[in-house]
Amino acid sequence: MSQPPRIGKSALASMVFFGCALGVFALGLLASSVSERRNEATASRVQFMTNIGDFESDNSKWGVNFPREFDSWEATKNIEEETKYGGSKTKDYLAERPLTVVMFAGFGFAKDYNSPRGHYWALTDVTGTKRRSSKTPATCYSCKSPDVPRLMAQDGVAGFYGKKFDDYTKEVTNPIGCADCHSNKTMALQISRPALAEAFDRQGKDITKSTHQEMRSLACAQCHVSYYFKDKKSNELVFPWDNGLAAEDFEKYYDKVGFSDWTHSISGAKMVKLRHPDYEIYSTGIHAFRGVSCADCHMPYKSEGGIKFTDHQVRSPLLTMSNSCQVCHRWSEKDIKARVYSIQDKTRDLLDRAMGAIASLHLEIADAIELGATDVELDASRKLVSKAQIYWDYVASSNGMGIHAPQECARVLAKSIDIAMQGRLLVSLVRSGHGAKAAIELPDLATKDKAQAFIKPFVDAQAAAMPK
Repeated sequence: MSQPPRIGKSALASMVFFGCALGVFALGLLASSVSERRNEATASRVQFMTNIGDFESDNSKWGVNFPREFDSWEATKNIEEETKYGGSKTKDYLAERPLTVVMFAGFGFAKDYNSPRGHYWALTDVTGTKRRSSKTPATCYSCKSPDVPRLMAQDGVAGFYGKKFDDYTKEVTNPIGCADCHSNKTMALQISRPALAEAFDRQGKDITKSTHQEMRSLACAQCHVSYYFKDKKSNELVFPWDNGLAAEDFEKYYDKVGFSDWTHSISGAKMVKLRHPDYEIYSTGIHAFRGVSCADCHMPYKSEGGIKFTDHQVRSPLLTMSNSCQVCHRWSEKDIKARVYSIQDKTRDLLDRAMGAIASLHLEIADAIELGATDVELDASRKLVSKAQIYWDYVASSNGMGIHAPQECARVLAKSIDIAMQGRLLVSLVRSGHGAKAAIELPDLATKDKAQAFIKPFVDAQAAAMPK
């Protein structure tokens, strides 16, 4: 049997030598490339070509040093992007959900309630809303412009809150931008609004000890939270977080401080309006549990010319799935979108069911009033309709249509429905005691115009009864 040819020792040594040399050369190229990319990224982060002044609110001046971030921020002016339940296109919530008009009867949100657009439009939208009047406080500017920290430093925080919206028309001119979230000296993420730090202080937490990853959500939490104005004299901005961030914690908080935004024109119930508790709901979800920040999904990293930077076109992750969702979820874009819409469709269904029960309760209390029911008889039902609406609004006013914490949103909406049905049962007994023989006949509230026409007599009567 013939033997296979053997490689000589000298040839084998040569092969090993050249193989090692080739490996060393490849590793050298890799190290050089990595070093070059790191140097480029480092330069892009810290090399300031021009100084940025304190309280600089002109975003274009920051853009001189950070053109990629600025260009992506400027893209938030795009108002044509939309997903099934979000995006930057304006959506009239009152037209989409006419029963909302009934639920906010006697309050500004029954006049005008639109979806948020990109950060570029924040100042335009708050200035143009029909909810604004000569009585609107300057506090309403708080989350809309990087001019606000300068004015707070100039006039004091209490002084700023104490002014009227129109007092600052000429001084608040720049929309949400760089100075809202970044230090002009180091570009580190910062908290520029006092209400968030104050809310953490009351909980015994030191926000200054937050990690960089935590700051990638807390910078958003300066604005994407629920809040209220402490009283009509000070108009101090306060986050109702003393008991925690859950819907039940909000309910306990408002009960304790005895606060209400308005008295409902139809039912006479004392009502609270929640404002987009996005950070609160996110905090109860799986992404927060796994340490995923708001920015990871809504401001994903991008690469351009070998430089990695954060995309400042803050928008739905469904519009950037390859850089956001698919970093963790190894599914196709089709599967991701199907999963998200499945959750959001179910949330929308629960919201509609809760809205129907709550609106009906407001109308049934009004019928009981017409039948002669007293305030004492209606007190329990009014408290229940107020409570049910807080739970509904906890989800309804937040962005994301439940996707930030699906199970928590479903639980909260189930509780809202249950509370509303308890109220309807109680008021049905009151109505029966005053001679009602059947359920009330619901009016035609199929459109925004019809709903607004329906509530107008109630709103007018309430206004006429108020002391002059």
